Amino acid sequence: MSTHITNISLVSVWVRDIDESKAFYTDVLGFEVGDDLTLGPDFRWCTVVHPRQPELHLHLTTPSGPLPDYLIDAMRRAQDEGGLPGVGLNVEDCQKTYEELSAKGVEFLQEPQERPYGVEALMRDNSGNWMVLVQSRDYTPEDFEGVDMS
Repeated sequence: MSTHITNISLVSVWVRDIDESKAFYTDVLGFEVGDDLTLGPDFRWCTVVHPRQPELHLHLTTPSGPLPDYLIDAMRRAQDEGGLPGVGLNVEDCQKTYEELSAKGVEFLQEPQERPYGVEALMRDNSGNWMVLVQSRDYTPEDFEGVDMS
């Protein structure tokens, strides 16, 4: 059996305000604008890309139609509570990235910590989405024996 899927090209990130999030992802995190198109009175297609991975677009979108109202309300509540997952970002130096982003006012939920798979920090974007920064290293399943990840 073969598959014709070649890669992941798009990941949607739910945001509160597209313009503010586009500025956060470009000015603070170093992404570049991909597409930014208004496609009708109520729909905007806005993506950002990382210069080292331009084939993967982050689609910045707000909870809105065609989603039903009850789901839009639930997603907005989750945003207000900071409970939506975002994306994981690889970094070369987690401590240095943490210090640079903290200086820019980024909210961190967890300072850099040693993990079996590398150094990890947990932050929020300007819409409250959780984002993990990981400075990866090689590991084996044995590296996790006796480790409490809670």
